Amino acid sequence: MKPDIHPNYREVVFQDVTANFAFLTRSTIATKDTIKWEDGKEYPLVKLEISSASHPFYTGKHKVIDAGGRVDKFRKRYATGAKP
Repeated sequence: MKPDIHPNYREVVFQDVTANFAFLTRSTIATKDTIKWEDGKEYPLVKLEISSASHPFYTGKHKVIDAGGRVDKFRKRYATGAKP
């Protein structure tokens, strides 16, 4: 392997700012922020707007959108005269 061509693979903390949820994993992402983790060590920090802790699909708080009539609206709007 050639030296100095691979990114720095290190432990990084990802923090969901909306749900106040953080997890420690390994990544090559570059970041300027740092955070002191539960083990007392300081790690690079990546702030996220959404994660499994705040995403509506995973939290069960998603809304079911009524899709009824969408196909009919589309057909009416772009009707070519031919029916399938």
